[in-house]
Amino acid sequence: MFLFPISHSIAETASIPKPSDAPLRLELLTNPKESIVTANTIRLQGLTIPSLWLAKEITENKLLDNWIAYPATEQEPARVDLIVNQQIWSLLDYLERYDFVNRLGSTARKDNYNLRVFNYQGNMLATYTCNFGNKPAACNIQMNFQFKL
Repeated sequence: MFLFPISHSIAETASIPKPSDAPLRLELLTNPKESIVTANTIRLQGLTIPSLWLAKEITENKLLDNWIAYPATEQEPARVDLIVNQQIWSLLDYLERYDFVNRLGSTARKDNYNLRVFNYQGNMLATYTCNFGNKPAACNIQMNFQFKL
């Protein structure tokens, strides 16, 4: 699998951490742990972070199928793994995929989450990774060209 960074300068990407290499854990969609948030998680008090429901319902209802959000740990910053419909993803051209990753990555960034995009086979399709120590956060998008039509 090849993920290629898209950024304006090498100096920018040097300060941005690499995307997490943790495997996608699809079993958490049906059996989430207490600190894990999915598209099916409902909190009775307050907003559930990250707040991707509006993006799913308004613009990404057919493409964005589900997500798994992991809280920050000592080893890794918080991240959200999106699971997309591979059939719809394959119909998008490069710019449409980039736009999708950028819009949802920007939404996740507001809650200090990095973002990875997967299909149900566990293939990483794209990432949106930020250095939240910078103000504003410095971010980098990487797209997997293996799945490009």
